[in-house]
Amino acid sequence: MKNGRPDSEYLYWRWSPRDCELPGFDPQRFLDLMQNKSLAFIGDSISRNHVQSLLCILSHVEKTKEIYRDEADKSKTWYFSSHNFTVAVIWTPFLVKADIFEDNNGFSESEIELYLDEVDETWSSRYKNFDYMIISAGKWFLKTAIYYEKDQVQGCHYCTRRNLTELGFEFAYHKALQMTFKFITSTNHKAVVFFRTTSPDHFENGEWFSGGTCNRTLPFKDGDGDGETNIKDVDRVSHEIELQEYEKATIARTATKQ
Repeated sequence: MKNGRPDSEYLYWRWSPRDCELPGFDPQRFLDLMQNKSLAFIGDSISRNHVQSLLCILSHVEKTKEIYRDEADKSKTWYFSSHNFTVAVIWTPFLVKADIFEDNNGFSESEIELYLDEVDETWSSRYKNFDYMIISAGKWFLKTAIYYEKDQVQGCHYCTRRNLTELGFEFAYHKALQMTFKFITSTNHKAVVFFRTTSPDHFENGEWFSGGTCNRTLPFKDGDGDGETNIKDVDRVSHEIELQEYEKATIARTATKQ
């Protein structure tokens, strides 16, 4: 409303998972349960949105203090002193090492360079600091990028100005998730880690940078579009990759325990 939204019906919506009664979020109970604990949201701007929402809800119980931010103002940490509870957001849109030549407006001076056999130390170096983590990725893999393994170019995605093999974003997303899950399952740190799968785009009739809009005033319902919240083909592919790599990591983890 402060930013000019004319409708207010959304104030009365309650998200309800299919075939599940989900109780309302209780910020006091959450903080009590997270006493002496730490939580990190690891990923891209969607992770930032999630932590902002969480902080807003928790502020009804206790005001927090920001205790860290990186130079790019993308990774931050907050502290709830009365509960000795730490919340962080760690910016790592690919989960693997990446050289990004892009400003905050999305303008890029050159192709992104992804090192698909190296986990991004931005989050892996801090992994042991957290009791709970919510990890996600996906959207940034659609950007133009050159792919490296063992410091050798393997190919690219949508690099029309380069004489390189087109491998597609699927190749990189498979590799990145393999490295991520391998790191998580091989570490001795016993944290609770949630992997959040791809979220459908909120923009319709284009992307955020190409004329897409968010004019919808009602949530999707079963029966709308294809019955799957109008998920785009590219999001569906990403979701399938996530399920495949998660299943492979689970099987590999189970095998090592036997």
